Amino acid sequence: MERLICLAVGYVCGLLQTGYLVGKLNHVDIRKKGSGNAGSTNALRVLGWKAGGMTFAGDVLKCVVAFLIIYFMYRGNDSMPLLAMYAGAGVTLGHNFPFYMNFKGGKGIAVMAGLVVVNSFWNFPETLLLIPVTLAFFLIPVLVTRYISVGSLAAYTVFWIEMIVIGQLGWLQMETARCYELYAVLFFLTALAWYRHRANIKRLLSGTENKFGSKKKE
Repeated sequence: MERLICLAVGYVCGLLQTGYLVGKLNHVDIRKKGSGNAGSTNALRVLGWKAGGMTFAGDVLKCVVAFLIIYFMYRGNDSMPLLAMYAGAGVTLGHNFPFYMNFKGGKGIAVMAGLVVVNSFWNFPETLLLIPVTLAFFLIPVLVTRYISVGSLAAYTVFWIEMIVIGQLGWLQMETARCYELYAVLFFLTALAWYRHRANIKRLLSGTENKFGSKKKE
């Protein structure tokens, strides 16, 4: 029951479509421009740095808010990292598949950034390394290839590996079965991110993916 409640709380928080709202403030339906995605990357490309930054910050924040709600609901629970991950999964599902927008939302990368922030405090200060390491695995591929999709998928995959490492080191302070369940939930989210980027992957393979800083290819 706790897991379902965490998923539900996260889903409700994830329904706040920052990109769509920022687009409306600029008199644009972000779903009808650029890639048609309601996430921060499309907001950046269509509306510029300010809108992209606002969208990214809002998407990160809704993950943090979901965690805070769960933390105060279940504080003292010895499976808090797992419950937080379920809340993050709910936020991702709400962000990617908002029911009131015909289930057409973002791809969950900014939400993943929120998950990185949330999980960086379980074994302070060691787990703070999650932030710079994950960020590096996003920035380096983007700087080298100029493909945001490559950096996004690399960062998500590395985050999953990092969580396995800190779990096996005992930094999550949960029993082994709970750690394995957390890994499974995060693997699902990682696989979902790859699935949501399937069009990007096809364009990468065909050499038609839009590079960061270039005009969108028709």
